[in-house]
Amino acid sequence: MDKKTTSRDGTSLAYQVIGRGPAVILVSGAMSTGGTVAPLAHRLADHCTAVVYDRRGRGESGDTAPYAVEREVEDLAALIDAVGGSAGLFGVSSGGALVLEAAASGLPVPQAAVYEVPFADFLDGGAGKRAYTERLRAALSDGRRGDAVELFLRLTGLGEETIRSARESPMWAGMESVAPSLAYDDAVLGDGLLPRERLAAVSVPVLSVAGGASPGWMREAAEAVAGTVPQGAHLTLEGQTHAVEPEVLAPVLAEFFTG
Repeated sequence: MDKKTTSRDGTSLAYQVIGRGPAVILVSGAMSTGGTVAPLAHRLADHCTAVVYDRRGRGESGDTAPYAVEREVEDLAALIDAVGGSAGLFGVSSGGALVLEAAASGLPVPQAAVYEVPFADFLDGGAGKRAYTERLRAALSDGRRGDAVELFLRLTGLGEETIRSARESPMWAGMESVAPSLAYDDAVLGDGLLPRERLAAVSVPVLSVAGGASPGWMREAAEAVAGTVPQGAHLTLEGQTHAVEPEVLAPVLAEFFTG
């Protein structure tokens, strides 16, 4: 990241600007940094001014206690101001929940797009999310960062053998370093259910995208987002999973944000 700005509470935010055209801030999900969405930013660069940033508590950005979702909305407000006073937002997974909250908060956002926000209404009614929240809080409170990462990986559906292999890999230390931010994504998702009243307050066009090869509950959640915001549209990318390929997603986002 080659640029810095400061959020309302004094937290330093690291970001990078790539390309030209209307500004679009890319918001990563859990266990990720701005570098995670950088490949997508480069694919958008011919059409948009793509902005990638490290969310607070990760990468080169700072952090300030106590955490609140409102602070992350203020982070987006600072970034929007830094890139000209108005910017579209795109968020993947739990980053999409943050984008929707920011749009509902009335930030100067002309359009917003999200990819597979994991609202659990169509999975188990939020029961798994509640159990995960309780165990995550306990692990982080005890300083068991590795256990917190394992909890998250299980939540995503990874098998035990894959998790053991990850724990023995060189990347594990980096995963543990951002483990405290798992609580932030957990807070952004609230009780795990579709926040219908909050989404009804979103006054800008929203594109909700899902992968055709993703679990059915994720596709249903994406459709529900589009059907709940006042100006929603839904799109399914055939053959894509939750780990969507940037070269498939970028043309869709470029058309939405420049159309």
